[in-house]
Amino acid sequence: MKNFVVGAQLYSVRNLAQNAEDLKNTLMSLKEMGYNTCQLSGQSREIPDETVRDILLETGMTPVVTHNSMDDFDNHLDALIRRHKLWNVKYAGLGAMSKEYNGGAEGFKNFALHVNEIAKKLSDEGLTFVYHNHAFEFQRFDGVLGMDILFDTFCPEAQFELDTYWVQAGGCNPVDWIKKVDGRMDVGHFKDMVGSGENIQKMAPIGSGNLNWKEIIRACEETGVKYIEIEQDNAADTDNPLGEMKSSIDFLKTMGVQF
Repeated sequence: MKNFVVGAQLYSVRNLAQNAEDLKNTLMSLKEMGYNTCQLSGQSREIPDETVRDILLETGMTPVVTHNSMDDFDNHLDALIRRHKLWNVKYAGLGAMSKEYNGGAEGFKNFALHVNEIAKKLSDEGLTFVYHNHAFEFQRFDGVLGMDILFDTFCPEAQFELDTYWVQAGGCNPVDWIKKVDGRMDVGHFKDMVGSGENIQKMAPIGSGNLNWKEIIRACEETGVKYIEIEQDNAADTDNPLGEMKSSIDFLKTMGVQF
């Protein structure tokens, strides 16, 4: 058994989590597949926080991380902290850098410095800030990767939540980056990539694409990753989003990971 736990990123099935009843049924379905942990992201924000907590308790699903907007961190931090404590979630994630910072090396550095302020406030409350990358962080500014600017500027309280698909889409090797953020990533995202005859890469269930899962899993184990969330953004656009998530968990079970 690997030393990290794999769960379900609810953003993958967000269309099945837009009211309390659907959220409950979806979590129950994921639980039946073998998922025991999840990331809260994409469910309707109209569902009261207390109701979400009750559904989690009823279904036996343990949330380990969230995704939030920059506005949540900038303008509603107290509410965000209360919500995480209510749900007993330690890791507060930011899904992407806001566009105002994505304009060059100085913007990336200013973003990282701003994140540091937020991360330290969260740390004082017993929470941990995690940043989820896309491909744009791997653009170069005068030869320096934007991701390296974040790596060099983030304070110890700010962690990474690497997404394997987006690291690959950015032209880098997910294994290399998992090793690079050794000790700075408690939570990560597994997402597979499949090619097409049109030279377009697409997201796919884990194991049905081209990423090197044996080496990715080994790197996560060696670097002390605690939680991995399976995310497939386009699963919600299919006829059977839960079926896509089942394909992923069935493959990973053959790789000896724990859920």
